Amino acid sequence: MTLKIREFYSPNFYTRPRNLKSIKFLIFHYTGMKNEKVAIKRLTKIQSEVSTHYLIKKNGIILRMVPDLHVAWHAGRSRWKKYKSLNKNSIGIEITNPGHQYGYAFFSQKQIKSIIELSKVLIKKYKIKKNNILGHSDISPDRKKDPGEKFPWQKLYNNRIGIWHNLNKNMLFTLRKKKITSKEIKLFHTNLKKFGYSAKSLSKVNKYKYKILLIKAFQRRFRPELINGIIDQECLIISNKINTFSL
Repeated sequence: MTLKIREFYSPNFYTRPRNLKSIKFLIFHYTGMKNEKVAIKRLTKIQSEVSTHYLIKKNGIILRMVPDLHVAWHAGRSRWKKYKSLNKNSIGIEITNPGHQYGYAFFSQKQIKSIIELSKVLIKKYKIKKNNILGHSDISPDRKKDPGEKFPWQKLYNNRIGIWHNLNKNMLFTLRKKKITSKEIKLFHTNLKKFGYSAKSLSKVNKYKYKILLIKAFQRRFRPELINGIIDQECLIISNKINTFSL
């Protein structure tokens, strides 16, 4: 597959190239800025100290801002399984969207098409495993909400990108808001840790608050219809299901 990618470089990256084999993750973000022009300016301004490998514009055009073999500054404080500070092991993909702060919107069909096409190329090129295709909120649940509950995880899964539970919606709805036991709560958190989520905050958020943020991150990813930070039977069965994938 040949993609049309425009070069629009950011100065914010480490000049020393990394080993190709160190690339193990795809991390999706939304820009979370008032408009696309402001987002591009921030990602290319040296004083901002942030960047991304790719930006997908509202019209679906893909901009390459940092070459793949250089570390871009997109993940920040982050953790997934044994990996910390995922910048060095990931490729970051920003998607134009005002985010929760400025009127979170659905991603355009042109953006989704480009997300799928770009992801397929990168997955094949760097042999990225399906369980290593993540959102910013997955790796930094105490700091981030992006790419958010409107990100098309299920559509990506239908295109063989990433993981989705694919459980019956009607069955899940009957379990929504149904209480679980203390033993089941423990199982839920064990499932999340096994899947890859960090059990501890990297931002010194207190333990109780972090657990709520962690649950919300899971819900944004796998139960976007209701994000309340409360574990119910629906959340539990989804957490069981995602751990049946070969990780």
